[in-house]
Amino acid sequence: MVRKILFALLALGPLVVVLDRAGLGDIELFVLAALALIPLAWLIGEATEHAAHYTGPGIGGFLNATFGNAPELIIALFAVHDGLTEVVRGSLTGSVVGNLLLVLGFSLAFGGSGELDRRSSMISLGLVGFAVLLFLIPAIPGWHGDPDRHDLAVISVPVSIVLLVVYVGVTLFSLRRHRQQHVSDDSPDMAAWSFTTSMLVLGGATVITALVAEILVGTLEAFAEKAHLSDFFVAAVIVAIVGNAAEHGGAVVVAYRGKIKLAAEIALASGAQVAVFLIPAVALLSWLIEPLALSFRQVEIFALAGATAFTALILANGRSSKAKGIALIGAYVLVALAFLLVGDR
Repeated sequence: MVRKILFALLALGPLVVVLDRAGLGDIELFVLAALALIPLAWLIGEATEHAAHYTGPGIGGFLNATFGNAPELIIALFAVHDGLTEVVRGSLTGSVVGNLLLVLGFSLAFGGSGELDRRSSMISLGLVGFAVLLFLIPAIPGWHGDPDRHDLAVISVPVSIVLLVVYVGVTLFSLRRHRQQHVSDDSPDMAAWSFTTSMLVLGGATVITALVAEILVGTLEAFAEKAHLSDFFVAAVIVAIVGNAAEHGGAVVVAYRGKIKLAAEIALASGAQVAVFLIPAVALLSWLIEPLALSFRQVEIFALAGATAFTALILANGRSSKAKGIALIGAYVLVALAFLLVGDR
């Protein structure tokens, strides 16, 4: 049923593009574009999963990292092009925090009691913690003076390169660790699409996502003004949730079906992937448009560090529970309120 609904909602993507050309209002366009990104993100994830079935875990992992984050990456690059640097950083920060607190929280709340892969969880949280420490290098100087000055963008380059190297190293380690556990999935769903079909769907969905993301970014400021919200809050909470909506829903569904270990793995690995892969990728690719400094604000650094520490504390004994899930959701609400109160600079 959910799949059928998502397939039907794919029509929203082309519809948004047409309505944009027809001159629909910014508020309506923002809402429709945000909704359209949800089924598009799901389709990209589906196609990536089917393609990975034929390529094996190595290339499959690369495809997941590249295309799984495509909506967020495209949104970020369009925001860079439009000079909305706070929107870029806010959406990326919000994505990490959302995975660690909101997605994991709902997963534990719906999944209930169960055993988690403590080692894998701590590796993911360790990656986020390491990323936060490196973010301090360009962030602290940005707390005084112009946070978008060129020297901070320059400093962000080696930080980004180190994070990407660490990401590759940890990914290879994880592949070796799970190699013996890997079993090819020959289920009808997975074998339904050929590799060519998967790649064509990936390409088409990515193009439509780019068009919709451009509309979303172009109408974000008007929506924020009409809703009396800061651009930063809209990016860090609304855009961050929308960009991950399909993946978030998937983790919760998996948890509801009793696979709490897998659900937690999805949430934590997604958060780590954004921190050590997507953020540095955006920073490096931004040099093709306008150099982006990873000069995160104090509230963003505190949110990232606090979310990482609190999640590590919650998962310290390697067990899940509904109470822990509720605590994580509560922590996310507090972070969202902080983002709301600090607003733009």
